[in-house]
Amino acid sequence: MLIRTLTALILAAPTAPTAPAVEIIPATIDAAVQSYREVTGVPGVAVALTRGRTVIHTAGYGNTAQGDAVTDRTVMAVASVSKSMTALTVLQLVDAGRIQLDVPVRSYLPEFTLADERVAQVTVRQLLHHTSGMSDRTYKSFSGPAAHNLQEAVASMRTARLAADPGTRFEYHNPNYQVAARLVEVVSGQPFDAYLRQQVFGPLGMVDSRTINTADELPPSSRGHLMIAGTPVALPEPPAFGAGSGAVLSTAHDMAAWLICQSNHGRGPDGTPVVSADAVADMQRPSADDYGLGWQSDTTGSGAPLIEHDGDMMTFTAYQAILPGSGYGIAVMANTGTLHRDAQAIGARLIDLIEGRAPARPNTSLVWIDITILVLVLAVALLGARGIRQAHGWATNRRLDWGVAARLLPYLLPLALLVELDGVVSFLYRGRDISWLQTAYLYPTFTLLLAAASAAGIAVIVSRLTLLVRNPQR
Repeated sequence: MLIRTLTALILAAPTAPTAPAVEIIPATIDAAVQSYREVTGVPGVAVALTRGRTVIHTAGYGNTAQGDAVTDRTVMAVASVSKSMTALTVLQLVDAGRIQLDVPVRSYLPEFTLADERVAQVTVRQLLHHTSGMSDRTYKSFSGPAAHNLQEAVASMRTARLAADPGTRFEYHNPNYQVAARLVEVVSGQPFDAYLRQQVFGPLGMVDSRTINTADELPPSSRGHLMIAGTPVALPEPPAFGAGSGAVLSTAHDMAAWLICQSNHGRGPDGTPVVSADAVADMQRPSADDYGLGWQSDTTGSGAPLIEHDGDMMTFTAYQAILPGSGYGIAVMANTGTLHRDAQAIGARLIDLIEGRAPARPNTSLVWIDITILVLVLAVALLGARGIRQAHGWATNRRLDWGVAARLLPYLLPLALLVELDGVVSFLYRGRDISWLQTAYLYPTFTLLLAAASAAGIAVIVSRLTLLVRNPQR
């Protein structure tokens, strides 16, 4: 206890950030973001950059999916960056003596029940560390039954089992933070959104920030795009539940206040405390798996400490970072999907600028991959048409029997892969849960290729079988 107190005092003491390698001014930030947009075509971006208690720049670039200009007051999704905010609400209740991190969750939330007696051992800290033993492999949060609020989300976990003993293995799993948010609701006696607004966003001056429950509640400004061959295509976010784990909406202006709180030992821009310095240190302190409480630990290109967390949706990405050595804070939101990770890439460019490196040219290889796949779609369509035209010759002197039917089965392989695409992607991602529609959003051109191949295969089968049935020699 004495060591922890001394550590907290040291962390709370004001320190002078080390000087950046180059002076960072708004024009430098604007140029870095705009050059990235020119190369990649990302339609809308919002950025906040702070240093210590100072806001260096907040700005918006480009347009929303509805064509409105993005500004620093445009409400955008922050996806899994929300986890650090959920963690802070839990730590507030720890500061107030109403929760203890190393006490079982069920001491405060009896409704947290799984089909596994080990659930009684899961602690609050393990939820926030992603070491509870809960897993996408034992509970399907995206492809399973839909939840509409936190109470329903926790109740839907009752048939799930743990994939590991609590505290023994790190596994990133969104429902950990949904349980944590429900815990805040029950202990505080307030809906999670109301608690966030009154206890976090309000005191920090984040007047435009709030949380929703499901993707269909996203406002127009928080609807994003798929990027197909470098062209943005505006689409609604696939259905998903994200309260506590990925459903906060914010602005670049508000995220600047959030970054200052994280760099200023739990105090907002005007000095208002929302959480203790000890709690902030606990949140940002990594475990053995480099994950703290809603934050991850890493290093920059120069080897400097980096505290960060990103967020991915199918049509939106977000990124936040704190550089303890230089005192900088970065937040980025982009209205393009997870495959391109534009928010993360822009955040990396800003870190390069801070450390005096020239940002690397954006990677556009996915554009050429998309173009190649689209060419294959055209080729498949032509092959399908050719197969239909040649069906009459194929059916000549053939009888309809099991041997002929078996030779037609390979034409159904693209359809089988299309139907099971989410399962294939889940396997490749080591069991991470994903719905079929999310998979189609993640790999749109490949899904289109499979759809074209499936349609061509079915058309060839139908044309050949039709001619065999009509063949008088059958």
